[in-house]
Amino acid sequence: MTVIEIIAAVLIGGGVLLGVVSAIGLNRFDGVLMRIHAASKPQVLGLILVFAGASLAARSWSLAAFLLVVLLAQMLTVPVSSVMVGRAAFRRGFVRGRDYAVDELSPRLAEAGDEDDD
Repeated sequence: MTVIEIIAAVLIGGGVLLGVVSAIGLNRFDGVLMRIHAASKPQVLGLILVFAGASLAARSWSLAAFLLVVLLAQMLTVPVSSVMVGRAAFRRGFVRGRDYAVDELSPRLAEAGDEDDD
């Protein structure tokens, strides 16, 4: 094995480990907000590591460019989907009051004339 293959294996192994930690967090955490955090943060970092390792192992610039596009799409959509799931959980009453420090959404939801569609 070359040095590049060893580095690629370590990166892929680290990414897989973060994916496993994310899955364990989804099963073990209690609240919605903690589960959202466990689903989004380690998953994106794990994906970065796996894609970096795969690019190194393949030694292909075209594959690296394609994986970079996929990674950028993930980095744009995962935070947005996390926020939307959090907002939906808040509006349905699944988020307990002690889970957050600042509540900026409740006063806006109480206003009848609010044109915003949140």
